[in-house]
Amino acid sequence: MGNTTSAVLDNLVQGSNFDREEVDRLRKRFMKLDKDNSGTIERDEFLSLPQISSNPLATRMIAIFDEDGGGDVDFQEFVTGLSAFSSKGNKEQKLQFAFKVYDIDRDGYISNGELFIVLKMMVGSNLKDQQLQQIVDKTIMEADLDKDGKISFEEFTKMVESTDVSMSMTVGNWDLGGLSDADMILQTSSKRSHIQSPTRATGGNG
Repeated sequence: MGNTTSAVLDNLVQGSNFDREEVDRLRKRFMKLDKDNSGTIERDEFLSLPQISSNPLATRMIAIFDEDGGGDVDFQEFVTGLSAFSSKGNKEQKLQFAFKVYDIDRDGYISNGELFIVLKMMVGSNLKDQQLQQIVDKTIMEADLDKDGKISFEEFTKMVESTDVSMSMTVGNWDLGGLSDADMILQTSSKRSHIQSPTRATGGNG
């Protein structure tokens, strides 16, 4: 990791929403998180970030960053994952990330079961499973425009179109050195659905 070449960094700049200075600062942050110097960030190392560990969807976020499913996150995956949160990221990128939170099996759809699992992560014991299932069924019914029993990305986009996902998923005041101001809370609530942000679903401030 310490020998990351200039060409590799340049490629990451071209493939992300960060400039060269930001990528270099992310590289230094990545190296600090990579406590065992393995060249990748394992789950426990990732959870050392307060912004991640305090999020009820931490395990889902780590899974999304881990694009190849290898169980850890390399620097390219780290930059690519954070890129969606950049203020320079477009709404499509932010919606794609939010969709992936719910699409656990990565088949391009949000199933009834997947929606239940993710919402359960958010609400914990605040709702009984029966109550939560009713919310899930209602959400699927409202969002599933083609009535195939699941939510596609296009249907998901229409469901949250009234929500400013672009703003709510932007990392505020990028402190790339310490990532202390990174607001990685996924705000995907909408007037039409019961899919809520982690903070709202758990009664936090947000």
